[in-house]
Formats: sequence, C-alpha cells, structure tokens
Amino acid sequence: MNNGKICVSVSAETADELIKLLRRAEEFADVIEVRLDGLKPDQVGHAFDQLQSEKTILLTIRPKAQGGKTDYTIQDRMSLWTSYAMHKRIDHKAIWIDQETDLILKKDLLFWVEDCFVVRSQHDLEGMPDELNKVYDRIVSETEVGKIAVQANDITDTIGLWNLLKRANDEGKRIIPIAMGEAGKWTRILGPAHGAFMTYAALETGGETAPGQISVEDMADVFRVKELDENTSVYGIVAGNTSYSVSPWIHNAAFKSAGLNSVFVPLQVADLDGFFTRMVLSATRVIELNFKGFSVTNPHKQAIIPYLDQIDETAARIGAVNTVKIEDGKFYGYNTDAPGFITSLKHAYGDLSGVRVAVYGAGGAARACIYSLQQEGAVVTLVARNEEKGRSLAGEFEIEFLTPSSVRHPLADDFDIIVNATPLGTAGSSVNFAILEADQLRGIKLVYDLVYNPSETTLIREAIAAGVPAIGGLEMLLAQGAKQFEIWTGSDAPVDAMRTAVRKRLQI
Repeated sequence: MNNGKICVSVSAETADELIKLLRRAEEFADVIEVRLDGLKPDQVGHAFDQLQSEKTILLTIRPKAQGGKTDYTIQDRMSLWTSYAMHKRIDHKAIWIDQETDLILKKDLLFWVEDCFVVRSQHDLEGMPDELNKVYDRIVSETEVGKIAVQANDITDTIGLWNLLKRANDEGKRIIPIAMGEAGKWTRILGPAHGAFMTYAALETGGETAPGQISVEDMADVFRVKELDENTSVYGIVAGNTSYSVSPWIHNAAFKSAGLNSVFVPLQVADLDGFFTRMVLSATRVIELNFKGFSVTNPHKQAIIPYLDQIDETAARIGAVNTVKIEDGKFYGYNTDAPGFITSLKHAYGDLSGVRVAVYGAGGAARACIYSLQQEGAVVTLVARNEEKGRSLAGEFEIEFLTPSSVRHPLADDFDIIVNATPLGTAGSSVNFAILEADQLRGIKLVYDLVYNPSETTLIREAIAAGVPAIGGLEMLLAQGAKQFEIWTGSDAPVDAMRTAVRKRLQI
C-alpha cells in the first residue's frame, strides 16, 4: 500500500458533458482533473457554475504547446484564471489548480494563486529536456507539487525522469514524474509505489487526455497501483512494441488471484543493451525497480540470450528465450512458447506424427513451433519472405525452406496444417492482412494463427470462408503464460483467473 493518489483526467466540448464525466469519475478517482482547455469558449462560464464535487477537483487549462487542446495565448489563459478567481459561487480553497511553466513566471499578476493548492507543471512533447535537474529546480518547490511530464520513445528515455523522483524523496518534496507514451507507462504504474505524489489515468479506454494514459479501472484493478510498494516484485513484457500485448492482464490477474505482492508492467524496449545495462544488471544499473523476471517477445527473443547466465535445454535448442527469471542476481532463460504451442495444437488436431505442417515466419515463435513439431514427429516446412533468415533457420533444423511465391498450389496437396508464426494480422497497422486467402486454404485440415489480438484474425476469417477449422493464439498464450507463472513463483498458475482476464480484455 502507498500514499499516492489516482487522478482521473476528463475533457469535453460542453460544460454539461464535462460535468457528466466529472460525476462518473467520482466513483473511481481520488482527484479529478477537469480540463477546461477542451471546452468551447462560451462553455467555460457554465462549467465554473457547476464546479463542485465530493472528490478533489484539479482545474487545468492546458495549451496545445504542452499537450492541451486550446490555442489560448498566455493572456487568454490569465484572463480565464482571473475570471475563475472572481467567480463568487466557487469554493476556491477546495479546488486545486494546475499552473504551467509560463504561468509560474506570472505569479505576481496571479497573486491569488498563493492561497490555492497548486500543481506546477511542465510538459515536453518532443522528448527529454537536456537538463532535467534545471527543470526540477524550476518546477518543484517546498510548498507546491511539481509535475514533470516528458515524451519517452524508448524505456531508457525514462531514467533521468525517474531519478528526479528519488531526488524529491531525498529532499522531502512532492513530485509527479510521468513519462508519456507507451514506453513510459511503467512510470505511471510504479510511480506511487516509489513516492510519487499522484499518477494520472483516463476515465475509460479511448478517453485519454495524454499519450500513454491507462484507464482508471485498469490502474486500480489490473495493475493495483495503490496496493504496490517498493518491495513489490516487478515483472514485465520486454518488447519492441508493447501496445498490443495482453500479457499484463493475464499475469496481473494471476498475481492478484494468488495474493502476491507482484505486478506485471509493459516495458517497451528498442535498445536492449541500454535497458539491461542501465536498468537491469546490478553492476551497472542506475535505478532500482526490483525486477524479478520478464516475458520476452519480438524482436528480443534471440538478442536477449547473451545477457543471461543460463538457459534451459528447450531454449538452447530453439535458440530463443521468451521467459527470464531473476534470482539471487542471476538471469535464467526459458522457452515456454514450445510447450504452449504444441499442447494447444495437439488438443485441436490430435496425433501429429507424420503430419505435414507449413510454418510461416522466421522469428522466435517460428523456432519454437519447428522444434516442438519435430519432437512430435511432424514433417515441417518453413515458409518465409526473408530468404536469408529463412534458409538459415531451416538449415538449423534440417527442414525444407520455401519462399511464399515458391509454394505450390493447391496447398492441400503438400500440407495438412498451416501455422502463422508471423505478426501479420496483429491489432494495429497489419490487422487487415493475412498470409493466405480462402482460395489458397481450401482442403487444408487446420489453420493455426498464433496471433491472439484480435481473437479472430483476418487469416482465421479466411479459413472459415474456406471451410477449414481454425484456432487462434489465445490458448497458446494462456498455456505459455501459465508455465511462466510456474517458473517465476514455483506454484501452479490460476489458469481460470488468467483466462477470464484475457477474455474480458479481448471482449470475447
């Protein structure tokens, strides 16, 4: 448990809409940030008339230059703040106000601010400022709360900001350090546990007022932000893009069900060496986050191996690691993709001995599929667009390699099962694409798409149109996730809780 607050930020174009959101946020929030910058100009006065709540209100007028929605000049904003100060129906002492960097310099003109609870803020949308400590000196004061929000493109971008939290704690000052964007989500989740005064959340998914905001329901119930502390064991998914992953919902549900003081967070990593050197390895890291293990996915399953002290036989044979356990300063690598994949495939198909399988893809997931299929006696062919990677991988496992253009048609003459081990079809820019179309799939006995988000991919729809049975990657995800939980904790995984959580997240 910690003393941090969850602030839900709400924004709307009309006063009535804004107040409705304010009322909804009262159920979840400790503090409600009411964003006046989203209002149409003629609606501000109407909003002032209704500014009251059983919860603390934080009033904000954020300019576009700092991530807001208004083109107001500094003079316009000062005028609005003056109108607010003169409004007789508002209990000004009950409402907190946010003052951006430029307004802090106008404090003589906004003298009434001294009687208010103030959050002094600076938002840098382009990235980390060069001299964060100078920003800290300007924003963080003895009496007021300082909020420093900066855009992070890689997890290592967040380190300087996180160190400001330690500085504030050492100096007995109050700070809200937020790294915006997907790479900074972990700072929103772990901030309160490490002494941050407050963290910000969206009222609901789709209602974010800043990049990387997480819904208040997820902050409270999935990540259990207010229950965490400095002793919380931290796990996370190490990926080039964590935005589509549902692993946080699976593993946090497991930790909650098991009553563990553990949390699973997104760790968006572009620079793997920088991440390990500066945030993980005890000899060189510059921040302390109590990491206990990782789930590893594209593009790091092979690149992570040199950082590990030991890997298990399966991971060594496959040449890819998707699970890391940290114990007594040592790093142990495992591959749970292989058992997760083969268990779910055998459940759907049965005996695989002699079955002809085409595996599409040449990454870590394809490696796990090939290895486990060979263990079951299947006849495997690798199909990949990248001929160099494909031939190399096929050579390692001594199987046939084909490019997509060289595959014979109809496919059913040569293959019984098609496995998609590429990211094609994943939620995002590739969601509407598939490795094959219905006409090409006719006669195939089973299509297995390892993509799990969305639950019904374009490839699965093509298979259904061709009259071919198809399964998605959800069961593999759950099976490999359960194995990860067992590796990390030494206990059986609460699979039912994990399945319920992921189905809710995927709305299936």
